[in-house]
Amino acid sequence: MYKAQNIRQHFQVDYHYDVVFTRNVFKTDNKELINIIKTENSKIVVVIERDIAVYHPNIINDISDYFELHTVDSSILIVRGGENIKNDDHTIEEILQLIHNNRIDRHSYLIAIGGGAVLDAAGYAAAIAHRGIRLIRVPTTVLSQNDSGVGVKTSINYFGKKNFLGTFSPPYAVINDSCFLETLDDRNWRSGISEAIKVALIKDAAFFNWIAQNTEALNERNMAVMEQLIFRCAQLHIEHIGTAGDPFEKGSSRPLDFGHWAAHKLEYLSGYEVLHGEAVAIGIALDSVYSYKTGRLDEEALQRILTCLTDLGFEIFHTLLSDKTQSEVNPLLYKGLEEFREHLGGELTVMLLKGIGTGEEVHHIEKTILSQAVQYLIKSNVLIQE
Repeated sequence: MYKAQNIRQHFQVDYHYDVVFTRNVFKTDNKELINIIKTENSKIVVVIERDIAVYHPNIINDISDYFELHTVDSSILIVRGGENIKNDDHTIEEILQLIHNNRIDRHSYLIAIGGGAVLDAAGYAAAIAHRGIRLIRVPTTVLSQNDSGVGVKTSINYFGKKNFLGTFSPPYAVINDSCFLETLDDRNWRSGISEAIKVALIKDAAFFNWIAQNTEALNERNMAVMEQLIFRCAQLHIEHIGTAGDPFEKGSSRPLDFGHWAAHKLEYLSGYEVLHGEAVAIGIALDSVYSYKTGRLDEEALQRILTCLTDLGFEIFHTLLSDKTQSEVNPLLYKGLEEFREHLGGELTVMLLKGIGTGEEVHHIEKTILSQAVQYLIKSNVLIQE
């Protein structure tokens, strides 16, 4: 009788990358980028979001001059930004064609410049070309500089599901240039702050208190305050990814997605008219109220959270949260819980709050209580409007 044999493979891979905070990264006297790139025989392709090229009209020439000065071959592709790029196979093909035409290999670089959606899409193309080429991210929004752009995930949307296709592919480096934030409209300036509130609520009460104390400065677009917010938020995200023991999300836990199960579904149901950060703010409000309704969070803490969000100009309710009668949670939104679970597999795991700065994971969300949380937000929204 044949006896089965077994070989067990085991190895570890040490990932490391720098997140650099600077200004005017493509000015010829700024050495941050060229110090990252090994220039010997290196080739570079640059994918840049169209709006960046429009609002920073010298950026294309600055990039060309920068690499010409350092004798590095480069080629530039301009792509559209926003969530639509993640719904568009054609743009991924364009980026892959750029990589192919310029004979980019694993010792070459793709530099992605744009908001989170562009970084996701370009990063996905970089991850699947040659099984992975070196990716340098240059995030240009608050949300991408403090959250999505500093992490290890790439993705595009498929089958009507957010981030259905994607990879875990740590970047070669990330460069946060705060000058790109100067041309953001108020909506996009505000949007990324919700991710800082999110991570503060589950990990750092002092950071949340600091945000709450600086809402006026943030509303007035104080750049020094925003740079401080982005640095601490990015730091907390990076620390979690590197030390929580599950950077590639093999388990069911996803604490950094506090407020996100509803946010992802709300984005989709709104046809992505609701920005990701705006949806996250609403998701934070919903899950905070649910935490209060289930006896985890006291009312004083809840009010501080809702006040912080509204002081920053966030909406805490959207009509898509409720059914047509406004008496129950929208069943289409509630379906987002299963899609949230399905994305990782395993059992449903949702982060709630035991207090400001302290999270607690649960494995079931009661629909009746969730409907009560929606009702609470409806009433709170009416009071705010009055």
